[in-house]
Amino acid sequence: MSEEELALLRQTFVVAHQAREHGNHPFAAVLINTNNEVVLTAENSVVTDADTTAHAEINLIRAATPKFTPEQLGSFTLYASAEPCAMCASAMVWANIRNVVFGLGVDKIYAMFGDTGDAPVLVLASREIFKHAPWPVKVHGPMLEEEASLPHADFW
Repeated sequence: MSEEELALLRQTFVVAHQAREHGNHPFAAVLINTNNEVVLTAENSVVTDADTTAHAEINLIRAATPKFTPEQLGSFTLYASAEPCAMCASAMVWANIRNVVFGLGVDKIYAMFGDTGDAPVLVLASREIFKHAPWPVKVHGPMLEEEASLPHADFW
């Protein structure tokens, strides 16, 4: 990946820190258009919204779908601070998001949860969802995992 693309991924880590500062789980997503411009950012708001589905990627998709056509979303890239869960990956397919870049991989995420009770009940890598999409979904990740884990330090 280019330095510009890595900088975009690093932006998700900044937003993940913000989610944590706002009292939520430290996850974030950023939507990039075809000119590599940030068009939307979203953070996890599970705690503050009292909504178990308010993951960063879902919040981003909820904001993006009224603003952009499916064709536009198919050409954009969603950057996530961590690998999307099965729910979020499925929502990306429904929203026609075909390019995904993520930081922290699913194995490292689950290892962080330990026995806190915060681990998802459905352990499934995003690529397993994406391979069943009716079109190819390009996935890059995990990437920059050490940096991606910093928002989670002493959180779980």
